[in-house]
Amino acid sequence: MYKTRFAALFLAAISSISCCFASSFYVDSVRGNDAAAGTSPASAWKTLEKASNAPLKPGDRLLFRAGETFNGHLAVNVQGTPHSRIVIGRYGNGADPELAGGGIDNTVKITNCSYLTMEDLAISNLGPTREPRRMGVSLLASDGTTCHDIVLRNLHIHDVNGSLVKSAGGGAGIAWTCTGAVHSRFDGLTIRGCVLQRCDRNGIVGGGYTSRSNWYPSLHVVIRNNTLIDTGGDGIVPIACDGCLVEYNVVRDSGLHLPLREYAAGIWPWGCDNTIVQYNEVSGQHGITGDAQGFDADWDCKNTIIQYNYSHDNEGGFLLVCDDGGSAPSFNAGNVSPIIRYNLSVDDGYRPGNFSPTIHIAGPCIGTRIYNNTIIIGPKPSDSNDISFLRSNSWGGYSKDTLFQNNIIYSTGSVAYHLGKSIDTRFDNNLYFGKQIGLPSDSHALFSDPLFVGPIAVGEGRDFARAFQLRANSPAAHTGLTLPNNGGRDLIGTPLPQNGISIGALQVHR
Repeated sequence: MYKTRFAALFLAAISSISCCFASSFYVDSVRGNDAAAGTSPASAWKTLEKASNAPLKPGDRLLFRAGETFNGHLAVNVQGTPHSRIVIGRYGNGADPELAGGGIDNTVKITNCSYLTMEDLAISNLGPTREPRRMGVSLLASDGTTCHDIVLRNLHIHDVNGSLVKSAGGGAGIAWTCTGAVHSRFDGLTIRGCVLQRCDRNGIVGGGYTSRSNWYPSLHVVIRNNTLIDTGGDGIVPIACDGCLVEYNVVRDSGLHLPLREYAAGIWPWGCDNTIVQYNEVSGQHGITGDAQGFDADWDCKNTIIQYNYSHDNEGGFLLVCDDGGSAPSFNAGNVSPIIRYNLSVDDGYRPGNFSPTIHIAGPCIGTRIYNNTIIIGPKPSDSNDISFLRSNSWGGYSKDTLFQNNIIYSTGSVAYHLGKSIDTRFDNNLYFGKQIGLPSDSHALFSDPLFVGPIAVGEGRDFARAFQLRANSPAAHTGLTLPNNGGRDLIGTPLPQNGISIGALQVHR
């Protein structure tokens, strides 16, 4: 034990010493010179090519001058330590420095790095035409490497015109992937405080070993407090992760340019276990023929939790839960035990002339639990042919053991239920308001105005949720069934009582 403690103290001391001798390298696209030393603003380098070859060691910084544009490609392959991170960022006054790819494969490529922070940069990659697999920032773990504790923060990634066709290779603002015959992964990847605008096809997306016969997930992936606007298709898609956390993000007005038969949604995991998606806002998700939901508990996933989110004005609806029953079990773990709770959905599901239920369950999903949500279904457009709250259909099989409980389903028009051939879909103790067509059996149903404290309204920002708290005399107040392991709080953080919780996403207004 004493040897282990001594070794740890020794390593910490070495890291501290190395930090004391750390260097900063400067890059200035206007006044710089690649033949200079690069170790001061007065002797700055000029190009991304030179910066890509900077001899960065633990504790070093690579800094770009504010207010300037740097054209080309930045390659990063460095190793910091837990106590001496390498930082790539900015210096000087003015706007964040712009790294402009101009249509190359990726403006920034981070390969097999650990203990690295990239911050306070603008990054673009706009070519004359769209090209597949075009990226703003690309992160790679390959050939047996575990990449530790990489942080991307306060980046402004914009105008990345990759392909809008997923099968062609797409494109992304930020993408990570793990490859190689010898397993590779990220153990600690944080993307936070970034703004992504006009990134095609996807905003933030992961990749890796998704086949369940070869599953090797990335760990400790956190995607937090990012804003994505006008993404070409999907917003945030963690892939091949275990325990990924997606929280406090805003995804707005995406999928506006998707071609026919291209499908996308706001936030959804794939090939992941134990994903938590919470405190996010998704709105304005578009799609011509399918999907375009705010949130999706997708297939090859177990134990997905979607909670405390605000979804509104999404063409395809609030929620998709799906599983490809035609794929082999050796590849696909199915969709097992997803939980959707304490979310607010307002005016989701209004695709003109096409399929747009508020909730869509497709394929043999098992054990879905949808409880304590408040769902406001506004009037459908005159050219809409789908007034469904729920549509359940086949995708290589039918869902089994689905429970809707303690939800407020509030319709200002007519809303219909289509369970199809789903197996054991149950409704219990929900409150319904408005015209309900084909309502399934619900032995504890309430049919009444829930008496929200505010008017039915929709807009940007989670503060709108407070209008959907319940008045003290609401029929939904304290009439919910208490469920085990229910998260302990409502949509806006009000603690749940031990007994007598309320129906819906919000408790009684205090």
